[in-house]
Amino acid sequence: MSLFGSAAPAASSTNTQGDLSKDVALNQPPEDTVTDLVFSPTAEILAVSSWDKKVRVYEIDNSGQSQGKHAYDHDAPVFSVDFSKDGTKLVSAGADKMAKLCDLGGNLQAQQVAAHDQPIKCAKFFESPQSNSTMLVTGSWDKTVKYWDLRQSTPVGTVTAQERIYSMDVRNNLLVIGTADRYINVVNLQDPLKFYKTIQSPLKWQTRVVSCFSDASGFAVGSIEGRCAIQYVEEKDATSNFSFKCHRDPPQGNVTNVYSVNDISFHPVHGTFSTAGSDGTFHFWDKDAKHRLKGYPTVGGSIVATTFNSTGSIFAYAVGYDWSKGHQGNNPQYPNKVMLHPVQGDECKPRPSVKKR
Repeated sequence: MSLFGSAAPAASSTNTQGDLSKDVALNQPPEDTVTDLVFSPTAEILAVSSWDKKVRVYEIDNSGQSQGKHAYDHDAPVFSVDFSKDGTKLVSAGADKMAKLCDLGGNLQAQQVAAHDQPIKCAKFFESPQSNSTMLVTGSWDKTVKYWDLRQSTPVGTVTAQERIYSMDVRNNLLVIGTADRYINVVNLQDPLKFYKTIQSPLKWQTRVVSCFSDASGFAVGSIEGRCAIQYVEEKDATSNFSFKCHRDPPQGNVTNVYSVNDISFHPVHGTFSTAGSDGTFHFWDKDAKHRLKGYPTVGGSIVATTFNSTGSIFAYAVGYDWSKGHQGNNPQYPNKVMLHPVQGDECKPRPSVKKR
């Protein structure tokens, strides 16, 4: 049995069954599947990228109602969006092999600030430990990670990974890079031009997402086989790193339907985290107690991207087709929406620790 127990719908205990009834749909969502979601660190502003080649920016009010405030185009599908720490700048990157910067406090004109030889899968802001200035890191299918000073047109540093970059996350001085062939590279941004540590994913199949802990002491990995792994940068003891099963149907005879873990988001206050998958469900977990906090009913389509707002009071999730069933699985009736889930009560709070006498 996995450490968390099964995340299958069979878990019918009322205290772990989450409620979707208060979730609110984003007004005027993208016209094609969402690829990434990110909230501003300083306001209830949500940026959304999608396969329809657009980046959209929405303002969310206290009742969860949303209003589109700005949008701009790329020349191809957009794969990644991120806000700067002060919330004034938005970066986006995608299949047109470029990253664009939109100054939300200025003229809103999106300008190219980075380029790769192949599509850019991930773009993240970080605060340079050396200069305390805002910088950009991009990861591409050309197998390189590039660092950009936004005042220069050429990268200030490049690192070559083993394979195409599939996922990337930054928290404080921790940069984690997940590539094809299950390589995971850990970078200390105080020494950004070398890999501090390289491991092969503890999961057996393709990496879908890497996500840094809220305190930057480690990261979670999600894969296509319905598993999640918890990894510490510095292993504390033999049991500190572990993996568990999630996003799987209850076994039917000798067959178990297994779904991709498409995204993992950490709660900014409590340090707990969400997993979301191709089965159309999301779950909240406590990694320290090795316990599932809440599981939610299916939302009617694959969940492709998730994020918390800066206070952790809103959990946004995008529903759309993720191609897990190939071309034949797609149809015009497939749901395409972004939902805002109000985080209430103890949904994301860690379990109280039980001290042994």
